[in-house]
Amino acid sequence: MSFITNQTRQMSFEDIKEKKAVRYEQILSRLDKPKTAKEIAVELFELGIIPSAERNFTAPRLTELEKMGIVKAFKKKKCQYTGKTVAIYEKVENVNKMVDENINHVPMI
Repeated sequence: MSFITNQTRQMSFEDIKEKKAVRYEQILSRLDKPKTAKEIAVELFELGIIPSAERNFTAPRLTELEKMGIVKAFKKKKCQYTGKTVAIYEKVENVNKMVDENINHVPMI
């Protein structure tokens, strides 16, 4: 990989790092009870936070939150919107401590 593409990739990463942290908080605020990525996306859309109810606004962030140990996929169900089998996410116990420790450490993918 060239030096220039390394630089531009790093610049893009730094630009979205803060936005990711905000999206993490938005997702966690909707996980008052277990939900799917699509259910969270629909809620965020209805609140005017995201421009569409597309699950791709939440699913990648849920995967990252799961890797950080803040949420976990614990069950499956049939999605009421798509009819597909999907994961249901919930916050893990002691999530407040984990959020404080991990939310500003945004992993680069």
